[in-house]
Amino acid sequence: MKPGIHPNYQKVVFMDVNSGYKFLSGSTKTSNETIEWEDGNTYPLIKVEISSDTHPFYTGKQKFAERGGRAERFMQKFNMKQK
Repeated sequence: MKPGIHPNYQKVVFMDVNSGYKFLSGSTKTSNETIEWEDGNTYPLIKVEISSDTHPFYTGKQKFAERGGRAERFMQKFNMKQK
């Protein structure tokens, strides 16, 4: 790799602002805010609005709507009956 052209990869703490859930990960993102982690070290803090802790897919609260296929929707839109 060429020196000086790649962003600095470091450990950061991501915090879900909705639930307060925090996790340590590697990232090239930086922040002016810092937080002391469980291991006693201080890391940059990145606040996110949604994480696996609050995302509907991972929490099981996601709703699926039965939309049907393209032909079914066309038939329904124009009040046609299938034979």
